[in-house]
Amino acid sequence: MIGGSGLSGIEGLEDAAWQSVDTPWGSPSDEILTGRLHGVRIAFLPRHGRGHSIPPGDLNARANVSALKKIGCTDLLSVSAVGSLKEERAPGSFVVVDQYIDRTVGRPSSFFSSGIVAHVSMADPVCARLSDLALEAGRSEGISIVGGGVYVAIEGPQFSTRAESHLYRSWDCDVIGMTGMPEARLAREAELPYACVGMVTDYDCWRAESADVQVTDVLAILRSNAEAAKSLVATLVKALPADRAPSPLDTTLDMAVVTPPERWDPALKARLSAICPRKFG
Repeated sequence: MIGGSGLSGIEGLEDAAWQSVDTPWGSPSDEILTGRLHGVRIAFLPRHGRGHSIPPGDLNARANVSALKKIGCTDLLSVSAVGSLKEERAPGSFVVVDQYIDRTVGRPSSFFSSGIVAHVSMADPVCARLSDLALEAGRSEGISIVGGGVYVAIEGPQFSTRAESHLYRSWDCDVIGMTGMPEARLAREAELPYACVGMVTDYDCWRAESADVQVTDVLAILRSNAEAAKSLVATLVKALPADRAPSPLDTTLDMAVVTPPERWDPALKARLSAICPRKFG
């Protein structure tokens, strides 16, 4: 699990410990909190670091995803603060995202480069199985939550202009945030089924009836959203089957790597073994 703004840990973990993890792409945002919740092994990474010290554009998303894969994670749940681009997505509600539009710039968005080329499919960027579990967990906790929604990822750290906000609404986007990409892309390359629960903290500046986005207002909603998110996670974990069934996303790279093995760059192959040891180890 990667927790965004307002979510800095998981309560009730047995044998909880913070673990330092190194990756070929550098250091993740923080140490990773590991333990067991209802008998399930859980790993939690605070996306912005404890104390929220890393802005969106400086996040080392490759290291974050690689670190979680390295310690044995099989599925990845993102919980993120988002702004609303639709009247019906009110502050305090949750959205289980199913699509993305990526407007970020300058962020490394792939583990692959010259020496080993791969093209993974992002047509359906989230795991339907994990997303459904998150949706049902939220409903069972009485959370105002909807399944499906388009997340537009912007570079930040500034909020969008009013013209941009109206543009994204014309694209039928549901929510707006600064961290969903390239995280979802990298999870797919690491063969980690990925789901995103967006916690709506505000209406973006398109809405004339409300004040423009202010961090103080966002933080107030975040506090209540964080408690609901913790309940959702606990209920989702309880609902997990005793045995995890294989997912088609577990073998994404089998159909994505186009460079023949005899042409693989040895140094890049060694780095890629951190995200897919079964193929590059």
